[in-house]
Amino acid sequence: MAKQSTEMLKGILEGIILAILAVSPAYGYEITARLREQGFTDIVEGTVYSLLVRVERRGLVDVEKVPSEKGPPRKVYWLNASGRGYLEEFWSTWGFLADRIEQLRHIVEESQKEGK
Repeated sequence: MAKQSTEMLKGILEGIILAILAVSPAYGYEITARLREQGFTDIVEGTVYSLLVRVERRGLVDVEKVPSEKGPPRKVYWLNASGRGYLEEFWSTWGFLADRIEQLRHIVEESQKEGK
C-alpha cells in the first residue's frame, strides 16, 4: 500500500503545498515540517524543494530572500493571485474527484454485499 499511497500523493502534493502557503508564507524546511505535522511523514525535503521550484517557475508563488541566523539567506514563498486561483481550481477538482470516488466505492460495496 505504501507505493500506491506515494504515487497518489505525487499527483496532489503541489496543491497541498499551495494550501500550506495560503495559510502563511514559509521557506522549504518549514513547509516540510508542516507537512509532517499533518501526517505526511514520508515526504523528504528534496521533493518539497523540487515542487517549490516548479510552482515558482509557473508563477504561482512570489519569493523573497530573507536573512537567516544560520547560513545563507532563506527563500520565503507565499501564494500570489495566480496561485490562489490555481488553489481554488485544485479544491474544486479535488471535491469533484473525491465525490466520484466515494460514489464508486459505494457501488462496489453494495455490489459485494449482494454477492455480485
